[in-house]
Formats: sequence, C-alpha cells, structure tokens
Amino acid sequence: MTEIRKRVLLAKPRGYCAGVDRAVQTVEEALKLYGPPIYVRKQIVHNKHVVSTLEARGAIFVEENEEVPEGAIVIFSAHGVAPEVYEQAKARSLKAIDATCPLVTKVHQEAKRFAADDYDILLIGHEGHEEVIGTAGEAPAHVQLVDGPDDADKVTVRDPSKVVWLSQTTLSVDETMETVARLKQRLPLLQSPPSDDICYATQNRQHVVKQIAPDCDVVIVVGSRNSSNSVRLVEVALDAGARAGHLVDYAHEIADEWLEGATTVGVTSGASVPDELVMQVLEHLAARGFGDVAEVTTADERLTFSLPQELKREMKAAAAARSKEAAALVADQLG
Repeated sequence: MTEIRKRVLLAKPRGYCAGVDRAVQTVEEALKLYGPPIYVRKQIVHNKHVVSTLEARGAIFVEENEEVPEGAIVIFSAHGVAPEVYEQAKARSLKAIDATCPLVTKVHQEAKRFAADDYDILLIGHEGHEEVIGTAGEAPAHVQLVDGPDDADKVTVRDPSKVVWLSQTTLSVDETMETVARLKQRLPLLQSPPSDDICYATQNRQHVVKQIAPDCDVVIVVGSRNSSNSVRLVEVALDAGARAGHLVDYAHEIADEWLEGATTVGVTSGASVPDELVMQVLEHLAARGFGDVAEVTTADERLTFSLPQELKREMKAAAAARSKEAAALVADQLG
C-alpha cells in the first residue's frame, strides 16, 4: 500500500507589506531614539504578536489621545486618523508621529479632493474599522459608508452625476467589485477612484490564495481576528475552492482534526504578520507529516516606504549630535 503524500502549498507573497513594515519600524526606531515609554494610538497594526512584542519593548498602546500624558510622544497607527485626532494631539502638546500607510493617505487625499469639488463620496468598507473612521473623518458631510453589496440599495445622493466611490484598502477585491456593480445599477454615472484604492499587497495576497485554494483540503491563514485583510484571505480561500479555511494567530491554535484526512494544506499570512509565525506553522505541520513544502509565487514585491519625515529628521539630528560628541572626545584624547 503506497503512503499518501502530504504536502504544504506555501503562498508568496504573504506577510508584511511595505506599510506595515514602515509602521512597525517607526515604533522600533522611536523607542531607540527617545527611549520608552512611547505611546501608540490604537494598535500600530492589527496583529496580536506584533503588539505584544512592542509592548515588551516599552510601547504603550492607548485608545485615544486623552490617555497620553501631556507633552509625550504619540504615534498614529498605520490605519490613519481623522483630522480631529491631530487637533486633539496639538491641544495636549503631544509630539505626534504619523505612521499612516502612504496608500491609506492616498485615499484620504482623494476624499478631500472630491469633497472640495462637492461630490457625494460612497466609501466602501467595514463599519467601525479604524481606516474607515479616519477616511470618513476627512469629509464627514460628503461621505456615506457602503458596507458590502446589500448596503448599496440604501444609498441616497444629492446629484447622481456627481458621485464617486472610494474604498478601504484591505477589502476583498471581488466583493468590492460586486458592491460597485450594485451601486452602478442605481447610479450609472458613478465615478471610480483615479487609481485602485485596494492596496497592492491585499490584492497580491488574495491572488496567490486563489491560485492554491482549489488544490487544498484546508487553508491556514496566519493573522489576527481584527485584521481585515487576514479575515478576507480565509473568505477568498473558501470562495476559490478550498474545502476548509481557518485563521490562527499561532501554530498551537491549529486543531489536529482540521488535518484529518487532508493531503494538501495551504498556508499564507495577512499583511501585518511577521514571517517567523508562518515558519512556526510550517514546523507544526511538519511534525504532523506535512514536511513537503512547495512555495507558490505569483508576484515579486519590492516596494518600500521611507519612515515618517518627522522621525527621520530627529534621527538624523541625533546621529549628527553623536558624531559631534565622538569627534570632541577624540580631540580631547589627542589634545
């Protein structure tokens, strides 16, 4: 009797996107530069492991600016904030460092521009998500939230010829297009954003999952439950033909019964997940007979974002001061 070959299809791209990498680095560099504690408004990225790791280094995560001591340093998360949050920080003399993902900032700029031209803006996204709150806050009088295709029927606009849709950056591409199609049935003149709002990393991670899902008995997505793009990956896997899909923060959360009778397991991770967590999942699976790993690649991501300007300036000044001190010390020793 031939032994059944068990294998893992490992998705690539997976894990950290450029915006998450930048946001996490921002907190790490701020801790090095200023020393702990550094306050962070909301979770810097939606990942349990990343947050707990940064907490251990001296980051303090708060819900609102009011929880930050006056005059302290506060970092705004990758998901972006409404203008009023900057005003609150200013009123409390907080030194604010903005770690908003540049792709989210792009959507904010679009919202401001269309509002200035007096458009109704239909923002496709999930109610209560931090990114949606931040984008809507740029033009609250002009923005209506559309939370999925069924919400499209509730929309009312002032002028059907002056209406545009924008979206949260971490949505399912397919569901967003379904929502847009429903909106266009009622609003044929609905305009699209100047460029795609759903970020490249979200789209790439969904695309590779679509490739592997039809061959998988189960797809395991590493990511946290409050991570929109991670939750979407499970949905995309199931829609694309995976027999089962599960979201886990850590390898030990994988139930053995999920693997019973399975021969092919797909593995990927959300855009806020460090790859060490994926490697732990692969070790866990290997210990259960799934040692044959084939990486499936559908895109090569090379995009990087530089750190926030306000932080870069201070890092440069600190480096210059250290060089000056070192030079003075050498001069003293030689003198």
